Amino acid sequence: MTIKMRAKIFAQLSFFLCLLLAFNASSNDKQPNILLILADDLGWSDLGCYGSIIKTPNLDKLAKDGIRFTQFHNTAKCYPSRACLLTGVYAQQNNMARGAGKIKNAVTLAEVLREAGYRTLASGKHHGEDNLYDRGFDRYFGLRDGVCNYFNPGYQRPGEVVPAHKKGKFPRKWCIDGQTFSPYTPKEKDFYTTDYFTNYALEYLEEYKDEDKPFFLYLAYTAPHDPLQAWPKDIKKYTGKFMQGYQAYRQARYERMLKMKLIDKASFPLSEPSYRDWDSLSSEEKVQEDRRMAVYAAMIDCMDQNIGKVIDKLDKLGQLENTLILFASDNGCSPGSDFGGFKDYNPDAKNGEIGSMQRYTKLGIDWANVSNTPFKLFKTNAHKGGTCTPLIAYWPKGIIGNNRISHKPGHFIDIMPTIIDIAKAKYPQEFKGEKVVPMQGESLVSVFKNKNTARTNPIYWYYGKGKAIQYDNWRLVSDAESPWVLYNMDTDRSETTDVSNKYPEVVSKLNDLHKKWMKENPVSKKRKKSRKLAAK
Repeated sequence: MTIKMRAKIFAQLSFFLCLLLAFNASSNDKQPNILLILADDLGWSDLGCYGSIIKTPNLDKLAKDGIRFTQFHNTAKCYPSRACLLTGVYAQQNNMARGAGKIKNAVTLAEVLREAGYRTLASGKHHGEDNLYDRGFDRYFGLRDGVCNYFNPGYQRPGEVVPAHKKGKFPRKWCIDGQTFSPYTPKEKDFYTTDYFTNYALEYLEEYKDEDKPFFLYLAYTAPHDPLQAWPKDIKKYTGKFMQGYQAYRQARYERMLKMKLIDKASFPLSEPSYRDWDSLSSEEKVQEDRRMAVYAAMIDCMDQNIGKVIDKLDKLGQLENTLILFASDNGCSPGSDFGGFKDYNPDAKNGEIGSMQRYTKLGIDWANVSNTPFKLFKTNAHKGGTCTPLIAYWPKGIIGNNRISHKPGHFIDIMPTIIDIAKAKYPQEFKGEKVVPMQGESLVSVFKNKNTARTNPIYWYYGKGKAIQYDNWRLVSDAESPWVLYNMDTDRSETTDVSNKYPEVVSKLNDLHKKWMKENPVSKKRKKSRKLAAK
């Protein structure tokens, strides 16, 4: 072979190598798809990968191939959590602290991502006065309000029972793109919110599959929020499985968490229980309590089945490898109960079997304590039973390692900077002539890259009669307007031992920071009526 021929071959190989490197660089730089999934009133330990016996194989698989967070937080209440999640600022800054109104002085993830070239899609619950179609989403199907009947959110249909609903909260508003329905009465007799939120999401993915742009899909389920309603086939899987009672099931959950090394006993002690003595219940009451939990479990099971359908769709479209999937809950499990009667519901809501369209049933404080294991208290409380959410992050192309567990503290305000980082998007100072509050959170990309970085800024909470601040290794909390209690997050992440008397200087420092934050972000008192109407 002549020198000239060798030089020619070398030049050709060099050319193809450059093309290959350029292709790989282009492939690696490609904006990822983003799938943000939100559950409603899901307890911290209600998933299989967080210790439950409830079957959630699809979420468990995401966790096994991704990251589980143990110290991630919401606001402890539906509408402010969702507003935080969508905007990256606190509810006190976007007009959603006092009631489920319109988002102001903020941009949504969809508005930011659409500017960055994304197709923006939403299906599910919003819980505010905005139609998400008007807040940056190209398509939207879902409940604009806070809660509805799963089988029929609207009027009674011919040949069917009256669908259970809350008095004063009906009719609920529902949106399909630019149209708003009040109420929405589906024609389909197989309608079930979890299924149909998924159906629309799948249709969107199919419709835009050939576009040369990434997508952002916000899939916000109403499950497992009350009313407890599920398909009989799913309820059957769990009927009788909870007859051992609250204490036995809570202890079993805790032991499974320890065995899977999600937590350790030293830093996550099991908090004191707040449920009734199971043996004090009559045989009839035990059967009814088993039924409540069986329906609740069925709702979570069904949600996971539907998430599996979306994952399968992404896989078939060849999009799964470069899709960031985030799963979380808007607050802890709710202690709401109907033990006091059915005066808040339509007259027929006390009839029918628990789990059916006709019946309005809540889970109750006893099972809620189990769902939030190992934490204490519940939804609307500033303690972790209200604010701590399971968070699963999955992204084969962007997350280093698998089956990882992160104890780094975080909050819904962190989702906006995280997504902006990975999508190469820009966060505006103004939007449509309105000043936008700067992002409040910190990106999770360092966690994705398996880098151990400390949080820079405090995290704040304030809702109703609860407030909290977490900074460094301390968490200062007050619920029911009680005096501050202080917990060491290095040794007591379950908030079991108050050390405020031992560290008064820490209490003083964090109290001053929280007061300053409240002064800078005052909550208007003009929306008390709206807040009452928005309460679920």
